[in-house]
Amino acid sequence: MGAALRRIQLGNALSAFGNGFTVPYLYVYVAQVRGLGAGTAGVVLSAFAVAALAVLPFTGRTIDRRGPLPVLLTGSVTASVGAMGFGLATTAPLAVAASAVMGAGIAVMQPALATLIVWCSTPSTRSRAFATQFFLANLGLGIGGLIGGLIVDTSRPGSFTLLFTIEGVMFLVLSGVVASVRLPKVAQIGAAPTEKAANGWRLLFSDRAMVQLCVLGGVMFFACYGQFESGLAAFATEVTRISTSTLGIALAANTAVIVIAQFLILRTVERRRRSRVIAAVGLLWAVAWVAAGLSGLVHGSQAVATALLISTYAIFGLGEAMLSPTVAPLVADLAPARLVGQYNSAFALVKQLALAVGPVVGGLMAGAGFYGSYIVMLVAISLGISWLAVRMGRSLGPAQDQPLRASRIVAHGAPERVAA
Repeated sequence: MGAALRRIQLGNALSAFGNGFTVPYLYVYVAQVRGLGAGTAGVVLSAFAVAALAVLPFTGRTIDRRGPLPVLLTGSVTASVGAMGFGLATTAPLAVAASAVMGAGIAVMQPALATLIVWCSTPSTRSRAFATQFFLANLGLGIGGLIGGLIVDTSRPGSFTLLFTIEGVMFLVLSGVVASVRLPKVAQIGAAPTEKAANGWRLLFSDRAMVQLCVLGGVMFFACYGQFESGLAAFATEVTRISTSTLGIALAANTAVIVIAQFLILRTVERRRRSRVIAAVGLLWAVAWVAAGLSGLVHGSQAVATALLISTYAIFGLGEAMLSPTVAPLVADLAPARLVGQYNSAFALVKQLALAVGPVVGGLMAGAGFYGSYIVMLVAISLGISWLAVRMGRSLGPAQDQPLRASRIVAHGAPERVAA
């Protein structure tokens, strides 16, 4: 790993550490600590998502025109302003505004960071680079959440102000660390696109493999992250009947599996066809949803039900660890050099849409008590992930689907087979 990439990864870990201080407590802070109510808390969280959706369509064009570094610096400063504003917000309008500013800043940072990692890595090292990013982000979130839990006190609003201030400072630390990075000259030369943004979008939509990957990504994020804080949490507490503290243990198990398994499975994953790895994750998540469903059917032993529910989160973590060195590098390898930012932003937009729709669907089904239909739907969607992944694999060349094998073929003097 080069010096530039190490600094980028360090900055990413520190910002995730700061983000971990506040992510678990946003709802409680708005609804209870500031006394603004559950309805206002919902609007505040929606503002975060809507702001992200508003800025992402324009982020890719800016990255490809100006480079990812200025975009990342702008996003981190914006997120810092939003975080610090959140800590001082005592009224609903201020909380909504701070949420929107922070959401826009964080949304801009994601594709900019991904593009920087692409610039500072090669096809043969890209999977490891993105796996490291995911590992450090989860480690930072986990540690930040643990320390934040020791500081926070719902009877003292000042403790939350401190948490949001720390988060804001960490975003500024990210901008300071990344600003010192010396990017490769090749990346700087290739930063300016030769086509207008409209042509960039047209090219992206005409890329069959990328469109299939975006559809697949939307389904994956809906079936996993989009359910953690809504449908799955409601099922765990209402049907499996675990306590909120046990739900926290389940979330910790998810993070622990990611941190422990990430590099243990990396070598195996990066040697396999990416489409097959994603298909395997779909099957794995189907098993996770079956375990969740069984946890609600076990009435004789609460310990067994709790173990099944915790295993659901753990299995999801294993799937996430398999996806981190697979999906983001695939986006980069599909993108033309001049449109890396556009492709990363498009995929981030798909993720954000899924994260906006997923909790709504899960929450509505949970609120209506359709828990059996909810589990069946998610099992079917997980199996659909496997089908979509296999289908997408037919549109990928060896250099995108199995880059390590393709690079070895080139090294042995048979490049014509890679372009077949």
